[in-house]
Amino acid sequence: MSSTSSQIVIGLEVHIQLSTKSKLFCSCSNDSFNVAPNTHVCPLCMGHPGTLPVPNMKAIEYAIKAGLAFNSEIPHETKFDRKNYFYPDLPKGYQISQYDQPCCVGGFIDVPLDDDKKRVRLRRVHLEEDAGKLVHPVGANYSLVDYNRSGTPLIEIVTEPDISSSEEAYLLAQKVQEVCRYISVSDVDMEKGHMRFDMNISLNDGDGNQVTEISEIKNLNSFRSLKKAIEFEAVRHKEAYEKGERLIHETRGWDDDKEASVSQRSKEDAPDYRYFPEPDIPKIVLSSDLVSKIKRTLPEMPEERKARFVEEYGISKKEAGTIIANKYVAEFFENTLSELIEWASTLEGKESKKDDEKKKLAKLASNWLLSELYGLMRPERVKIQEIKITAENFAELIALVYEKKVNSSAAQEILKEMFMTGNDPTHIMNEKGLKQVDDIDELSLVCDTVIQENNEVVESIKEGKESALQFLMGQVMAKTKGSANPQKVMEILKTKIIGG
Repeated sequence: MSSTSSQIVIGLEVHIQLSTKSKLFCSCSNDSFNVAPNTHVCPLCMGHPGTLPVPNMKAIEYAIKAGLAFNSEIPHETKFDRKNYFYPDLPKGYQISQYDQPCCVGGFIDVPLDDDKKRVRLRRVHLEEDAGKLVHPVGANYSLVDYNRSGTPLIEIVTEPDISSSEEAYLLAQKVQEVCRYISVSDVDMEKGHMRFDMNISLNDGDGNQVTEISEIKNLNSFRSLKKAIEFEAVRHKEAYEKGERLIHETRGWDDDKEASVSQRSKEDAPDYRYFPEPDIPKIVLSSDLVSKIKRTLPEMPEERKARFVEEYGISKKEAGTIIANKYVAEFFENTLSELIEWASTLEGKESKKDDEKKKLAKLASNWLLSELYGLMRPERVKIQEIKITAENFAELIALVYEKKVNSSAAQEILKEMFMTGNDPTHIMNEKGLKQVDDIDELSLVCDTVIQENNEVVESIKEGKESALQFLMGQVMAKTKGSANPQKVMEILKTKIIGG
């Protein structure tokens, strides 16, 4: 047997924790991160007899909003079901989920692939409650259960088996995170466990026939784990097919440290979940008025915003893609440009070139945002919504650079100060004496001093080593504390040493 023409087939189940204030069926807080164990619990989410679940309408609206964003159909009615199985982190002995009448049906996600895209179909988007969390103390012969997470509202996004590589799965997962953040249904903070993946994988031969049994890898909690698990399983399935070995239909876990999957249980003889309708929750009507109301709250989607940024502001697709990947970065960038465009409209003689000016300013703002500002944010691990720099002040800095009131090195120093203090750039420029010196007479005096102090360098330049001019330029910049206009300094040095 040969696997040269074989193709892996992947389906994903993406679990997203919704950012409602309370849990799915009770009034307990939906925040379980860094909270003392078993404090955000009540008789209902602990599964005590006699308690009755009350659906959280905000969670239902968020699920519909996500479905609309992912191009799903919203049925006229939906219902909840009991998924019956035993596990220590499931206090009721069943999970309230959705089986045959999910709140969102079908849909698709367009996954960006270089200059192309691939459409991955969705089977459904449904609501379910999360389970608790098992804690295994090191060296102990027992486990503990924290039920703070029990009852947390999740949406599960189920794809069709349309994914054929780890890269496609990775990009789709990023897309889901991006969209859920844009529509404000979840923070999708990976470090807080807001996003988890289950992955199904098998192998097809060159004719499209399935030749290995499906393996399900559960509870992948990072993009890296998802990608690595697919790559590992792809090799495992292809090697088994080449050797003529039969793989069983099973559930496997992922070991991040070993970067390998491990068998957990066979699904060939596993009992089904015995789904049946949740008797304590009537069917829920999803009226056209409700769906229309939710649809009106959808913002501009990431791909739409990306296309607009490229068309309207003239930045590259790569720059636009990086900016729109984070909703808050995109808003910061657009607010910055709004300030810059308003400022540019006041400049004399620029009216006839309004669109050109806008695109030049956008390019400059994009460069400073993605290189200099990101360069300050990364080491501190801060988000753009947490920094002290306002869009208004960032726009003011870009305007100073654009008008050449400060040179690049001075602007970098100003930006660092803005990042630390939140002060406005003009104040910092004046306080530190960083305004660019353009006066020819003033620059000429500094150049004369530098020439007199560096006779050997000057002689080497006269002998043809013009690269040494950069050394003299550095000396001038040092004496002016970086405020000299570098272009004018170079012109003066060349004229004085080589002749103009």
